[in-house]
Amino acid sequence: MPSQPDIESVAEEVFTALADPTRRAILAALASGGPATATDLATRLPITRQAIAKHLALLADAGLVAAEPGERRRVRYRLRSAPMQVAQQFLAALARDWDSQLASLQDHLNATAPVQPTRKNEEKEPS
Repeated sequence: MPSQPDIESVAEEVFTALADPTRRAILAALASGGPATATDLATRLPITRQAIAKHLALLADAGLVAAEPGERRRVRYRLRSAPMQVAQQFLAALARDWDSQLASLQDHLNATAPVQPTRKNEEKEPS
């Protein structure tokens, strides 16, 4: 049985795919409008069908979209959420690690910070 890719490599592919604003726009169009062909997406976005096809190939490689055969040999692309969920898990783990380290730093700073004297409001003497 082939091993599943580790979380970090899946997250890396997702982040690489999401780094490009055009690919994010394609994903947003698929999310709002449902499955679509490259031609359909070209009517909704200000880029050519050929450029969209190249971006869709990269999104498919990252697992973010799945190609499905459609009518008259047209390929429709559908969003896949699983890789995005893996990337979210990766970010959540990083956040937990950072939260723990930052809490430890805060505890250390609080323990070693010199106590600052408090100033009492001084009343002004009449002149």
